[in-house]
Amino acid sequence: MGAASVRVPTTHASRYLQQLCQHWSHKFPVEFTPQNGRIELSVGVLILDADAEGLGLRLDAPDDQLARMEDVVAEHVKRFAFREELQFNWVETA
Repeated sequence: MGAASVRVPTTHASRYLQQLCQHWSHKFPVEFTPQNGRIELSVGVLILDADAEGLGLRLDAPDDQLARMEDVVAEHVKRFAFREELQFNWVETA
């Protein structure tokens, strides 16, 4: 199992967290508040944390799926954040 995390600077972190959780709640088990979220994806788990400065994401997925899932998560958040340019610089974590 691999893990990666990223911190995305934005003042709309809570909005994006809630939109992503609501969007995926139709396909996956999801729990969320305006500040925290957990999505049990088909190939891993995504943990989300929002505060006034940005959105923190931690993705746990099988090593052979991690890079693909990083892209999937980033592309979904970017769809909700179409008014701003978000940068996702994922870092593999232990």
